[in-house]
Amino acid sequence: MSSDTLIREVDEELRRDRMRKLWRQTGPWVIGAAVAVVLGVAGYEGWQWWAKTQAARSSEQFYAAAKLADGADLDAAKKALDAVIAQGSGGYPMLAQFREAALLAQNGKIDEAVAAYDALSSSINNTHLRELALVLAANLLIDKGDVQAVEQRVGGSLTPGSPMRNAAREALALTQYKAGKLDDAMKNFEAILEDPAASRDTQGRVQIYMLQLQAEGAKPIEAPAPAASSSAEPASASQPAASSAAPEASAEGVVAPPAIDTSAMSMALPQQSAVSAASSAAPEALASGMPSAPVSFQPSSAP
Repeated sequence: MSSDTLIREVDEELRRDRMRKLWRQTGPWVIGAAVAVVLGVAGYEGWQWWAKTQAARSSEQFYAAAKLADGADLDAAKKALDAVIAQGSGGYPMLAQFREAALLAQNGKIDEAVAAYDALSSSINNTHLRELALVLAANLLIDKGDVQAVEQRVGGSLTPGSPMRNAAREALALTQYKAGKLDDAMKNFEAILEDPAASRDTQGRVQIYMLQLQAEGAKPIEAPAPAASSSAEPASASQPAASSAAPEASAEGVVAPPAIDTSAMSMALPQQSAVSAASSAAPEALASGMPSAPVSFQPSSAP
């Protein structure tokens, strides 16, 4: 046997000894890590299966309770909703709380419904859902005319970045209307009209409210004052006269209200032919109390 062959065999034997020693040191750890990975994947899949099963069961319970709430057996509906709140998983307990508060309001239990919405708002982490619960509670307080209570609930939603800002403004303005604060209500309604995110239906409804407010004595919204001219020279013939561009002022110095979009109002009015008569005269058909639903004019029977 040559010396090279002997050296090569010795090197291979030393290498095998080092590998056996390394495996004895790290082998248990490698096996344990592999077992942990397998158990972790199995546990995650099992948890996913359990969560889906629970969500499916909660879904069935919630829709069964909602069907009962749409029927006549209200006590059974409340018990079913309470079961979903206590035993449900995922977002179904929260949905059940919203539905139960609406069920209380539907049965005339306004104070209990407001308390339910308030409790719901304090237990929700989602900002938008919290604002929704508070606005729903404020809508139930409109007929009481308690401006402070409504403002306390919707004050946080009056910011420009809130998606509930127009609903909050409308609830506050209607409460101010009910409380007799017509000018404050007019300002909040005007803020809705100036918001580009307000829907066409909302704008049409708000325009009708503003007509009613003006008929009852609210001050019209004043147009912004024109900018002062930096030149003392009279306007040239090519420039329109200031009196033709600015709204006409009344004898008391109040600028006439902005033009009403009759195309938007036509969606809320029963007949297009009655728009001119309703907008020029006080809308007699509107209820003197606080409207709880969108208000519409009734066509006049006079020729």
